[in-house]
Amino acid sequence: MTAARVGIGGPGGSAVGSGKTALIEAMLQELADAGIDTAVITNDLVTDEDAERLRRGGKLPPDRVRAVQAGACPHTVIREDPTLNMAAADRLEADFPGLDLILIESGGDNLASTFSPDLVDFWMFVIDVAGGDDIPRKKGPGILQANLLIINKVDLAPHVGVDFPKMLAEARMVRSGAPVLPTICRKGDGVADVVAHLRREVLFK
Repeated sequence: MTAARVGIGGPGGSAVGSGKTALIEAMLQELADAGIDTAVITNDLVTDEDAERLRRGGKLPPDRVRAVQAGACPHTVIREDPTLNMAAADRLEADFPGLDLILIESGGDNLASTFSPDLVDFWMFVIDVAGGDDIPRKKGPGILQANLLIINKVDLAPHVGVDFPKMLAEARMVRSGAPVLPTICRKGDGVADVVAHLRREVLFK
């Protein structure tokens, strides 16, 4: 039985991003508590920064966190030519027989970032309220096509002038009822709901 492969995308950059790595950090504890055997692949332009952050976090043995350097816009290696990530996932499965789940994090992308169905079984897209409450209305492919949309940093809404209930309602509307979950990843809020969704829809556990 092969491991489920789940992609995690969303806007990011050289400064603070939407919270993809923070989501993974918070998920790893929930997954461990649930007995889900997990590994991670990170993607970035020319660095291993996100992989090193996850290794330092100590939630996984360091050799279960692998880094892919895209050498170009990171979304190219999760969509146009996912072979680097496919090979990295295959190596993880060979090195760790019995893996249940491989999380594949895309680097700093934009609203157009999507995952190839050849690479992942399911993918999540992470946005945050600090990016503006108009993000759902922009209807980027990540917003519309992801299996699960996560709106992170909801605690910042009053500080950045965002009407979060309205933003959440608009996100659900443009996604025609497809799932949307709010989180505060740095506090762990809502992360159990994300893991529960994956267990139900992907891992069947």
